[in-house]
Amino acid sequence: MGKQFIISVGREYGSGGHEIGRKLANAFGIHLYDRSLLDEFAAMQGVDPTELFKYDEAPRRPFFSRTVRGYTNSPEVNIAELQFDLLRKKADSGESFVVVGRCADTILRGNEGLISIFVHADYEAKIERVITHRNRSRKEAMATIERHDKNRKAYHNRMCGGMWGETKNYDICINSSKLGIDGTVEFLKVYIEKILESRG
Repeated sequence: MGKQFIISVGREYGSGGHEIGRKLANAFGIHLYDRSLLDEFAAMQGVDPTELFKYDEAPRRPFFSRTVRGYTNSPEVNIAELQFDLLRKKADSGESFVVVGRCADTILRGNEGLISIFVHADYEAKIERVITHRNRSRKEAMATIERHDKNRKAYHNRMCGGMWGETKNYDICINSSKLGIDGTVEFLKVYIEKILESRG
């Protein structure tokens, strides 16, 4: 497994996709990139990362932004682009890593080492996970899932052009409800190892 490989994890809210990405990174001994990209950028620029987090994976607000000659005043677009640039640089460096979200399935599509995954889950399982992990009522959990998935879809489709969650855009889509988080990680680990073996 000496060759570079990059695991991109798209996910529905409440599916456990982020935890699955973290556990895959640990299993393979590689870095996980998520909002941490903004921490890295903030450290490089000497700015407060909390100001950047407000615009992370957020769809552009058309009434409050405009684009002139290729330049935009939209903080959502600018934050997205700087993360995309960081990801491309890391990919170009030959580093292997896991990335959660960030349109990586599209941004890094030309990279030979990319393995793209989309994690979804049964609706009731997502509700239960949000209730348990986010301390929400059932009503609040349902509203949170709807809001986050709506925003993720709008962000991904606006920034990447590809359809978020559409099976043909990923190497594998998996329902984490069927095997649970750890079972899903083990299944994906075997799947990824088989791909890496086939690449020599």
